[in-house]
Amino acid sequence: MQARRILIIDDDADLSMIITDMLESKGFEVKSAQSSSEGFDVLSQGSFDLILLDINLPDSDGFDVCRQLREVSNVPVIFASARTSETDRITGFDIGGDDYLPKPYSMKELLSRINALLRRTYGSSEKEKSVSFGDICVNITARTVTRGGKTVNLSLREFDLLAYLCEHKNEAVAKDKLISEVWGAFSMVEPSTLTVHIRWLREKLESDPAKPAYIKTVWGVGYILEDK
Repeated sequence: MQARRILIIDDDADLSMIITDMLESKGFEVKSAQSSSEGFDVLSQGSFDLILLDINLPDSDGFDVCRQLREVSNVPVIFASARTSETDRITGFDIGGDDYLPKPYSMKELLSRINALLRRTYGSSEKEKSVSFGDICVNITARTVTRGGKTVNLSLREFDLLAYLCEHKNEAVAKDKLISEVWGAFSMVEPSTLTVHIRWLREKLESDPAKPAYIKTVWGVGYILEDK
């Protein structure tokens, strides 16, 4: 099963290191940033399942970071801050935060909050999730793909792109939405990069890539994984 990815945006490097060690020991993949600009740089390189966000940052305000995030993403956000006034807590929830944890806090409580929010957002991770179309089976949990019973080797991005299309099977997905979800909300990826990855997927999964039966173009919108 793929590890959940967590981004910590907090200028307290020592605290971030302690949290990172704790979360990695529990099987999470963790990245950290000490400013909002560094956080957006990390976000541009890939997607995350949850963000732990401080409010007092050296170059911005955690509230501003959350507002910008909410313009492009619904990724769960936990505010973790020494600012504990009722006004700050209400502001955090009003702008799209999912939880608010006052500092100082115990690692045990932080882990409990993270697990609870991940369960609410994504459901239990115990059940294996797979999607099939034609003779192709995509095991999203194990990150494997087979075609006619034979393994298909995909790159990281190819799999993430296919998995997202599978999770929205028979739905037209806009190009900018695919780029945001697969490459990251603040990535600078050009639409041509998406086009190339779609072509690679077709070459590996379609009998006739020039006339795809499954991964189809929806002109003026984006792409659809069709299985009817």
